[in-house]
Amino acid sequence: MKPSVWLWILALVLTLVSARWQRTSGPTYPLSGRAVLGGEQVGYVLHRTHAGPGDEVVRLGGLPDDIAGTLEWKPAGSPDAWTRVPMRRESGALAAALPHQPPAGRLWYRIRLERGATALLIPPDRPAAIRFRGEVPAAVLVPHIVLMFLAMLLSTRAGFEAFRRAPRMKGLAWWTVANMLVGGIVLGVFVTYYAFGEWWTGWPVGHDITDTKTLIAFVFWLLAAPVVGRRWIGRPAVVLAALVTLAIFAIPHSWTAREPSHGELDGAGVPAVATVGPDGTTR
Repeated sequence: MKPSVWLWILALVLTLVSARWQRTSGPTYPLSGRAVLGGEQVGYVLHRTHAGPGDEVVRLGGLPDDIAGTLEWKPAGSPDAWTRVPMRRESGALAAALPHQPPAGRLWYRIRLERGATALLIPPDRPAAIRFRGEVPAAVLVPHIVLMFLAMLLSTRAGFEAFRRAPRMKGLAWWTVANMLVGGIVLGVFVTYYAFGEWWTGWPVGHDITDTKTLIAFVFWLLAAPVVGRRWIGRPAVVLAALVTLAIFAIPHSWTAREPSHGELDGAGVPAVATVGPDGTTR
């Protein structure tokens, strides 16, 4: 197999790993885990993003009938008291709704389970945070995702190409610029508009990390592409642009600081509960 083919395979693997990490480590990926209440293992999956109209229905399934639940929520960062909503039994699950919020609106929420005299907060350590957004049409979202993935792939492949004895980087560099321009800048502003009602929320007008990191990667490649082939500067410029792109796209979308603990929000300690670790043991 030709060395160039191996470099494409390596670039694809690295891009897939980076994309997977970005998705699963971000604060919009569902929060899941297990805990123990009165000898009963409780598994949960809590959504942290809501697209489109309507309320967000929170459900916990597979619980015995003697476990009661209350959904507690408040606007993120608000000093207000928790709003408490009793959870109802629905098709064998406990369910209650979080009220719909304007685009970019965030709620902190948690579930208080009770079984006799024993209580448990889910998540056990700190509340989940959910962000509401508008529905992005597939005709905009799908090409945006595809082109940004191609931009990451081409960027990584160009970085590998720079280390070859006779590199052919020009086409890779300019195709990276083109994909970032169309996928990240042009389509990106439409994604932001449909999701949050604004055309641009990154630097210099806002603080959204998704828009900002797209702009940074685009600028580095826009500076690197014209100097490809020039002695002493072409290779370092491409390698730097590829490394910057890989590094900033490893930062999760819409990254935010960690949510405060239950104790910090309530001004008191959280009821002691048993939690189940990844190996299934209770601690």
